[in-house]
Amino acid sequence: MGTFIDGRTSQNASTANSIAIPIILLNTPQLFGQIGLNTQGATGTPRVLLKGTISLQLPLALVGITITIVRGTLVTDPVVYSATSTFSLSLLAPQVIAFSADDFNPPISPQLVYTAFVSSNLLGTVRVGPESFDGILVAD
Repeated sequence: MGTFIDGRTSQNASTANSIAIPIILLNTPQLFGQIGLNTQGATGTPRVLLKGTISLQLPLALVGITITIVRGTLVTDPVVYSATSTFSLSLLAPQVIAFSADDFNPPISPQLVYTAFVSSNLLGTVRVGPESFDGILVAD
């Protein structure tokens, strides 16, 4: 399995409807989580396991939501995970999107930083909470 090295959580909003952050730029990633994992003691093959949730109130229209995770701090950094979910016109309640990603054998530096972004292809999408992003580093 491997040896646990480090774990971190970015908890932007802990409960439902605790925030109201509109996504105002179409197809433009908006940061919602960031973690830094210490790599001290990592030997062998490192693996980073990432997961999280984000809750969104969607407009009454066909909308595509994209979650992107990068190794680094900028949307232009290496993409570790990206997925788009399309929601129908009839969803009235906030939608919770859960995701899980892995980064196998990342280049080891003193700290590995991962950043989670969300984007929408339609105006009217609002981040409402909860929002959580966490990860662990294990190595052989």
